[in-house]
Amino acid sequence: MSNVALITGASQGLGQTLAHFLAAQGYDLIITARSADALQATARQLERYGSHVLAVAGDVTDPVHRRELVTAAESLDGLDLLVNNASFLGPSPQPQLVDYPQEIMEQVFAVNVLAPVALVQDLLPMLQRTGGLVVNISSDAAVGGYAGWGGYGASKAALDLISLTLANELREQGVAVVSVDPGDMRTQMHQEAFPGEDISDRPLPDVTLPFWGWLLGQKRLAVSGQRFQAQAEQWTIAT
Repeated sequence: MSNVALITGASQGLGQTLAHFLAAQGYDLIITARSADALQATARQLERYGSHVLAVAGDVTDPVHRRELVTAAESLDGLDLLVNNASFLGPSPQPQLVDYPQEIMEQVFAVNVLAPVALVQDLLPMLQRTGGLVVNISSDAAVGGYAGWGGYGASKAALDLISLTLANELREQGVAVVSVDPGDMRTQMHQEAFPGEDISDRPLPDVTLPFWGWLLGQKRLAVSGQRFQAQAEQWTIAT
């Protein structure tokens, strides 16, 4: 029986790269993103690996969509890996916190914090059965305190704390949780963060593949609770 992974934000960037990587490793996939056309294009690309791929377009902040993802996982007989990759940057260019619109801050936290927690809640029974792994995608903005990154950074800092808390709470249930800072990459979101700038010096998301190969080869509970930097010389952050 194949492992099953659910990747949010899988139509482009890191999520799409991870989908290709996991499909090549024999995973069956559930992929989701807001753009149905882009998601279907990714699903067609993944057909060459011979894995089952279910493309379920929608917004992870929508409870109805999350139930659709649960149904998709049930149709594949379970879930081994949940990658909470979908993120919302917020305004571009990003404003300072003193000028940050409250309604947009709420959207940033809805996508980057509340939706990952809700997906863990919704999918927990399946993750318990498989001794599954939850990967929450973080950012160096979570710890940097960078001017102009306060809204996004605060949401990722909250996600880091949530990841550690879930890891502590779910260990006895056999479910592992980690957070991963993938580093700067040449993606659409990174371009939106630096409007009008040339980001061609940033590496493509496949620069992180050695890290993912290593992480997925570890005993899950042995790495649970850790925060990783996928492009650093030392992937594990000293504590």
